[in-house]
Amino acid sequence: MGTQGRATAQGQTETQDSTRQRGNATRYVLLAMLAVAFLATGGIFVKQSGLGPINTGFYRMLFSIPLLWPLAYGRLHTLTRKQVALLIVAGLFLAGDVALWNTAFGYTTVANANLLTNLTPFTVIPVSYFLFHERLPRLFLPGAAVTLAGVLLLMGGKASPVPDNYFGDFLALAAAFFYAGFLLIAYRLRDSIESSVIMFVSAFGGLVGLFGASLAVEGLQVPHGWSDIWPILALTLCVQVVGHNLLTHCQGKLSVNLSSVICLSQPAIAAVYSWAVFSEQLSTLEILGIVVVMAGVYIVKRQYSAKNTAATEGEQASCTA
Repeated sequence: MGTQGRATAQGQTETQDSTRQRGNATRYVLLAMLAVAFLATGGIFVKQSGLGPINTGFYRMLFSIPLLWPLAYGRLHTLTRKQVALLIVAGLFLAGDVALWNTAFGYTTVANANLLTNLTPFTVIPVSYFLFHERLPRLFLPGAAVTLAGVLLLMGGKASPVPDNYFGDFLALAAAFFYAGFLLIAYRLRDSIESSVIMFVSAFGGLVGLFGASLAVEGLQVPHGWSDIWPILALTLCVQVVGHNLLTHCQGKLSVNLSSVICLSQPAIAAVYSWAVFSEQLSTLEILGIVVVMAGVYIVKRQYSAKNTAATEGEQASCTA
C-alpha cells in the first residue's frame, strides 16, 4: 500500500476510533436533554428583548466571552492554528443559525421556530456517514422516523396553513443547516478540545458574523437600561453558556447522530414553554406529537445501547478466544 493509501486508511481508522470512544451512556443522554431544555428557553428571551433579533444575537455572543473566559483560559495554549481556524468557521455557522433563528421569532410562533431549526438530523446523518464513517444501528432509521412523525404531528397542530408564518418558518428551516454545520465541527473537535474552549473561541467567529449581519440588516443597536440588558443576559446564560456548552460537552460522549435526534426534543419542550409563558394553546394533536417525539428519541437511544452491548460482548469474546 502506498503512503497516501496508508494515510487515508489511518485517517479512517482514527475517525472510527474516535466515534467508538463515545459510549452513548444514559447519563449523557439525560445531560443532552437538559441542555436542550436550556436551549428551548431561547425564544422566550428573544421575544422579551427590546433590540432587533440579530443585535440580540450579537450581544449574546459578546456577553458570553467574559463568562466563558474563566472556563477556557487554562486550555487555550493547547490549540493549533488549524483548530482555531475551524473554531472560527464553527462560530460563523453558529452566527448564521442565531441570526436566522432569532429573526424567525418575529415572523412565526416560538414552537415553529424551535421545531424547524432543530431538523438538523436530516443534514447531520448523511454528512456524518461520509465524513466520520458513522454507521447507523439497525433500528435507528425507524426510531428517527417515529421522531419525525411526532414532529409532523406537532407541526400539524401548531402550523395550520397560515401564510403569515411562512417566511418565519423558512428562516427557521434555513437556520437548521447552519446549526448542523456547527454541530459537525464541534463533534469532530470535541475529541481533543474541551467544550468551554470550543464555545469560547467559536464565539469570536460568531461575533464577527453577527456584527456584519447587524450592520447590514438592522444597524448596530445599543442596549439602554436594565430592561434591554436582562433578556440578553438571560439568553446568554441559558442558551450560550449552559445550553450550547453542555450539549457540546455531550458531543464528546454521544454519537453525533444520536445527539442530533435528541435535539428534536427541543420543539416539544419549546411548545410547553410557549403554552406556559405565552399562553399559546396546545391541541390534542400537539400533545400527541410531543409524546411521539419523546418515544422516538427513546427508541434511537435504545439502539445505541444495544449496539454498545454487542460491541462489548464482541471485544470480550475476542479477548478470550
